[in-house]
Amino acid sequence: MIKLYNKFSSQLLIVCLVLFSSFLLYLPFLLRAGDWLGLKIFDSNMQYVYRNYDGPLYVIVAKSFYYPPAIQRTGLELPLASEYFAAHLPLYPAFIRALGPSLGYLKAMLSVNLTFSVLLGLFFFYLVKRLKLTKHPLLLTTVFMFLPRFYVVRSVGAPESLFILLILLSLFFFEKEKFFLAGIFGGLSVMTKTPGVILFGAYFLVFIERYVRTKKVEWQGYLSICLILLGLLAVFLIYFKQYGDFFAYFHSGDNFHLVTPFAAFNSLAKWVRSAWLEDIVFYFFIYALSLFYLRESKYRSFYYFGAAFFAATLFIQHRDIARYSLPLWPLACIAFEKFFTSKKFLLALIIILPGIYLYALNFILSNVMPVANWKPFL
Repeated sequence: MIKLYNKFSSQLLIVCLVLFSSFLLYLPFLLRAGDWLGLKIFDSNMQYVYRNYDGPLYVIVAKSFYYPPAIQRTGLELPLASEYFAAHLPLYPAFIRALGPSLGYLKAMLSVNLTFSVLLGLFFFYLVKRLKLTKHPLLLTTVFMFLPRFYVVRSVGAPESLFILLILLSLFFFEKEKFFLAGIFGGLSVMTKTPGVILFGAYFLVFIERYVRTKKVEWQGYLSICLILLGLLAVFLIYFKQYGDFFAYFHSGDNFHLVTPFAAFNSLAKWVRSAWLEDIVFYFFIYALSLFYLRESKYRSFYYFGAAFFAATLFIQHRDIARYSLPLWPLACIAFEKFFTSKKFLLALIIILPGIYLYALNFILSNVMPVANWKPFL
């Protein structure tokens, strides 16, 4: 028993770390505290967590699976067209739908995300250890899980933990030259969020680089990565069946935010509405810098995916670049692993952790949907 514990002690610590840190965010709502570390919480309850964007909208997809009459039958009070829900891709809602009847849809929404957040932490630990990307995999995993915006996203209803897990699985298997599995997980990532299709472009660039060097065409690899495109096709076929519109994703409303380079720096834009954007500069800076380190890595798919995803992020016109750029965060952790696992950085992190906690709690209090009638989500 002791040997088994010693073998899996790091994994157990990661599980406890992820779940306990999210529990701390839920604690003031579970205790119905009206005041928590100086933050006022009016009518304190778990509805604050349940109402965080875009979690409840994924619940509607889980219950209706895009079928317009079923969406209308939910009695949703928000004035949203049925086509709007095509912006919320099907894989995360499918897991909610599987657990919803037994747990309740709101609890299933959180449970699914927490489960994949745990699995993401465990797999990131395995990846950096297996590929020998750091001498301190547990410390690096801890840093990875506590990027402030990610701390929030992994604790509310959101598909990002699932999305990043599938991306890392695809990248790992690609580097192990198990291209079929890389294609499968890449296709599933596209069924979670559309930017997963960037994996296809990244892998294609790797094959081009290999061809220039070896003059060999890797047909098995080429065909396998086409599974990524099949994932996107599967989403569009679901929409065609449910909506009668193959391109419903593009007709779902204002969900396509790619405009011009550095388009986030426009305070008049609908999804920006702020001039206080200096944090975005730092996100762009750290991710751009990480690419210079990844460029020297033997794991070429890491570099090409990071470069392509970063280039796309520059065109996003949205205030929440911190969330849109989250798939770049594990790559930045790998690029700067020596810095992130240094004693100086870890001491600084310990000092700042209370601030990260307050940031996350304050964000949850503010980023809520206006819900008066909970019946559609139960």
